[in-house]
Amino acid sequence: MADVFKGLNLIETLKESMESNKLSDVKDAMEDLLISRINLAVVGDRGEEKFSFMNSLRGLGPEEEGSAPSQSPAAPEEVGGYPHPKHPDFRLWDLPPVPTTSPFEPEVYLNRYKFLRYNVVFMTFTQIIQPNSVDVFLEALSLQQRTVYFILMASVKDTDKSLEEKKKTNLEVLKSQGVKHPKVYLIRPSNLEKFDFPDLLANITNDLPEIRAHALLLALPTLTATLVTLKKEAFKALIWAAASLSGGMSAIPVPLVASMVDSSIAVRILTKAQLSLCVDDESVEQLARQRHLEPARLKELRTCVLSVEVTKVEVKRRLAAAEKDLAAVSSKLVEMALPRHARSASRSFTAMLQALNGAIDEMAADAEKIVAAAVGVGK
Repeated sequence: MADVFKGLNLIETLKESMESNKLSDVKDAMEDLLISRINLAVVGDRGEEKFSFMNSLRGLGPEEEGSAPSQSPAAPEEVGGYPHPKHPDFRLWDLPPVPTTSPFEPEVYLNRYKFLRYNVVFMTFTQIIQPNSVDVFLEALSLQQRTVYFILMASVKDTDKSLEEKKKTNLEVLKSQGVKHPKVYLIRPSNLEKFDFPDLLANITNDLPEIRAHALLLALPTLTATLVTLKKEAFKALIWAAASLSGGMSAIPVPLVASMVDSSIAVRILTKAQLSLCVDDESVEQLARQRHLEPARLKELRTCVLSVEVTKVEVKRRLAAAEKDLAAVSSKLVEMALPRHARSASRSFTAMLQALNGAIDEMAADAEKIVAAAVGVGK
């Protein structure tokens, strides 16, 4: 899809696309967010820390189905692939470590492993980063691949003091090899909410094209309350796109409330939200196992019926209720949200926006309660 989303607020950019009659961009944005298509590569020695990191990015524990094993099944110089169990177009790729041999040509490594095909690359290590890895980083930068990050992974033997010393030493190594404004992110592979991962995620989402950043956010597990909020904002952009297309402004067949609703697109969005916010039964049970809690204790925190199960009956009920409630909705909502030429268009738009935004708020509130209970115990 075109780079029209990069560096801009997604909803504002979607509005511009509607104003310019670029409805295909709006449809593409909606589909991209629903699919969460993104490729992440993890470079480094194949060991417990690396595979724990890859599992945590997908919300998996070490022994769960689909988790990366402690011994890679891939040959030493081959790439291993690990799909996300709930978001099949979110893929993690296990790249072999950068060779430590000399002489070394970084462009050969980049070409062999198709470095530029990945949306994000993590250069992982547990001790001191090797000079050849820095050369690969610098070569990638020269080719405009700017989403490459150095990850210092904590092991079980590390102390807070040893980790800070390692981080300081690695920053000095990067400076000595000509890296301007070097950054090293300290990560606890099995507990991503700790240390520098929140800062890393913030920088990644700033560096990626916005549509890709949203796709990443939606596929990650709900690690913190801040991440729940970011997911909620991403879903509201998705809802705006879907409501715009449904409001009589395009030929895309999404008949909604005004014609007593084929609510399939609404069901798709809320099903995606249920999985992304990790409020479905399977996700809650998985989190409970990982945090050594009783699943029932976390499940009972859910008060939104859509957190438990997304059904077409419930979605239609909410859409119908929103249409009845339109008289109470300020006309300013439509004025702010819709392009100028479409402000008179759409009861359908307003009803869908109100119904689905309300549902997302309720589901996100459930997710925040679950995260608070689980992480609080973990601490």
